[in-house]
Amino acid sequence: MYVTLATGRNFPSAKKIAKDLKLDCILITHNGALIASSIDEPLYENRISAEKVRNIVKAVEDYDAHVRLLHERYALGNQVQQKSQLVAKMTMGIGDPLFYPVTFTEKLSDHLEEKPMSVPKIDIQFFNEEEKEEAYERLMEEIEEIDITASTRCGFEIGPKGVSKASGLQFLGNHLGISLKEMVAVGDFTNDIDMIRQVGLGVAMGNAPESVQTAADWVTRSNDQHGVGYMVREVFRRQMKMQIEQPMEH
Repeated sequence: MYVTLATGRNFPSAKKIAKDLKLDCILITHNGALIASSIDEPLYENRISAEKVRNIVKAVEDYDAHVRLLHERYALGNQVQQKSQLVAKMTMGIGDPLFYPVTFTEKLSDHLEEKPMSVPKIDIQFFNEEEKEEAYERLMEEIEEIDITASTRCGFEIGPKGVSKASGLQFLGNHLGISLKEMVAVGDFTNDIDMIRQVGLGVAMGNAPESVQTAADWVTRSNDQHGVGYMVREVFRRQMKMQIEQPMEH
């Protein structure tokens, strides 16, 4: 049994969680753009080019938004005037600052002119849904070879075209000799839908949106009800029961 994490988190943050869970494995991070067990020797990496990063930032600066460029070793963000819970969530969700330093700059596009930056992933939080939708349409029209997925009601994540948690699982499975149909995947948001649909057993958390639950083969309990642990116990119990009930060959 091979257990890993497929996450939108940066690599250092995911590595810290894996260590707490006593998982020594290859991690799928940055929504599939960086797959590695060691930050110095990635098994797979795919980046948004420095030119595209700069163009994305320039486009988004026309809106009231907080931008976070997520390199595998550090993050760079723009300073915002609003004191919002959305920004607080982004700031708190970056992982341990000791392992993942974050720098803020007043004018992000000016900084990138002097120091170009290529990254696996960009997070953007808006302060209203209208601007989020307008920015989405503009970016999809102006910037080629990127994918944009929703991360929150007023936020989205940008990655290289064709890169996702599902593609990350496919790549890791090929590397380990494990097919998608032999995998179990658990997710709780819309960016998990492709992964849930493609594996042998796709599981949605009980707190997941309806679209995620509809895509899943099975819905477990919510986060507050320890849904992952419950799912693991139930899956193993069912497997053991099936093995016991199978007739012995003579």
